[in-house]
Amino acid sequence: MCRQCEDPDRPGYLERLREGVADRGWLVQGVEGTGLYPPWAYTIGLSGYGLPELVVTGLPALPAAGLLNGVAAHALHASPPSPGECIPLRGGPLVEVVPLAEPSAHLVFAAALYGPGIRALQLVHADTRGRFPWSADYRDGRGGQPVLGARHEA
Repeated sequence: MCRQCEDPDRPGYLERLREGVADRGWLVQGVEGTGLYPPWAYTIGLSGYGLPELVVTGLPALPAAGLLNGVAAHALHASPPSPGECIPLRGGPLVEVVPLAEPSAHLVFAAALYGPGIRALQLVHADTRGRFPWSADYRDGRGGQPVLGARHEA
């Protein structure tokens, strides 16, 4: 874990996040994968608009940021995705929206800025064959995308 993640009150970093959110509306915080843990990323700033933050796991930094920025921009101009909603991405995989069970446990810096009552939605992406992580044959059994909440089944 990085030193800033170990101490989210570390002087300077939260202020830089506040400034970035004030300038751009939201930011994407990436977390590198290590060993058994895949990379993941989340937005910081959507809570300031009364919206849930967005999370994606198992994608490298650039694709994760592209996905989160695209959905965040849409959420600000239309509405955020709903739990259980499936979103076909142009040129990308199908995504299903899953609410996080404990957002403040995973979105350390968003919680530091907006409090422990933040809400968050995970954008769970299908593999190249259209299978989701709750399928035993997702990525041919190799996994790599933790789901941080329970699926919303209609």
